[in-house]
Amino acid sequence: MPASPSTARAINDRLALRLLQQEGPLTAGQLKQLTGLSRPTVADLVERLTAAGLITVVGESGEQRRGPNARLYGIVADRAHLAALDVRTGGVFVLVSDLVGRVLAEASVPIGGDTGTGSAVEQAVAAVERTAKEAGAMGAPPREGVRAWGRLHTVGIGAPGLIDPATGDLRDSGGLPEWHRSLAAALQERLPGARVTVENETNLAALAEQREGAARDRDTFVLLWLGHGVGAAVVLDGTLRRGASGGTGEIGFLPVPGTDSLPSARDCDGGFHSLAGAAAIGALAAGHGLPVPATMDGPGTAVVIREAVAELTGEASHTDAERPAGSGASGAERPAGRFLHALADRIAVGAASVVAVLDPGCVVLGGEAGQAGGTVLAGLVEERLRRMSPLLTEVRPSTLGGTAVLRGALLTARDRAQDELFAPPDRS
Repeated sequence: MPASPSTARAINDRLALRLLQQEGPLTAGQLKQLTGLSRPTVADLVERLTAAGLITVVGESGEQRRGPNARLYGIVADRAHLAALDVRTGGVFVLVSDLVGRVLAEASVPIGGDTGTGSAVEQAVAAVERTAKEAGAMGAPPREGVRAWGRLHTVGIGAPGLIDPATGDLRDSGGLPEWHRSLAAALQERLPGARVTVENETNLAALAEQREGAARDRDTFVLLWLGHGVGAAVVLDGTLRRGASGGTGEIGFLPVPGTDSLPSARDCDGGFHSLAGAAAIGALAAGHGLPVPATMDGPGTAVVIREAVAELTGEASHTDAERPAGSGASGAERPAGRFLHALADRIAVGAASVVAVLDPGCVVLGGEAGQAGGTVLAGLVEERLRRMSPLLTEVRPSTLGGTAVLRGALLTARDRAQDELFAPPDRS
């Protein structure tokens, strides 16, 4: 059944806007070529989108071409602003961008573990307000039912813990600060007219790696997050899988060999977290005689692993004939090498369990530790998986590391804002 004229216009408008988002500014002729639409149809949609305040002329295509046909059209970037938050146990990272995702302002606010819930929420909300003001996204409050031009339209939050699939709320999880669960409601109250959404941090990291990072060529993969804690995100056939209760990827609770106990419903100690969490990595490094930072969190693990990789690759760059006299054991036999091999063994235990169930074909080592380990750690884990599983699995290092959660929150906020703003008038 053919589409009605209004439906066809809506489809064409959305197609053109998506192309302008992906490709950047385009001329009417380029839009015609990329969409396959007729010249009059493209002219009509350009006029419609310009009148709606969604696109505007941003320049001309070149010195040799002048006039209407050379005009470059782009999305009106300040049509709306977006905020992204990466909520951690010890604080919050905030950035504010325009509608096309260009970062305008950012901030990092530490929040101590002894801070009360009310005070912690106030600090986080105030950080968002300050960052939005710096970005020019805190104008006069909107009238009821009307979104003000340029204000914060959508706020995306990435946080550890389970997201209730029915309500979208962050569920109570053992060991996480109470202020995490109160933050979304407080932001919704203080930012009238904005849409606030919460997503599990590892899921957002996977989205970012799929769109901008190590998994851009993969429709099916698993992200194994290695930072302060551990987690996993599952993408199958291009779709993020959350599970019946939102708990897909809670791999920290996975019972594994090599620990002294079993995890419980409220505590992941004894699970994979006890092998590959930041504290466990710090203890492993110290046990091999390596220096360990006073604070073993995500950035702390990155320091330890990055220095070990540098030492290993520096030693491994010499052949036996080239090795300096008296240098002793090879890189793999030195403390840094033994540490990385032992760490790869631990990571492979968790990865093998995921591979056995899902057969994703690709595992991305994410988080600060995965990025710091680079191709060296990824290669060691892949080699162990080949010995442990008959399922061929490529292991890749993250290219976004600890920034992936914030990037994923921004991408999610941008998608949801554009879904509303780019919708035809009868659906907005």
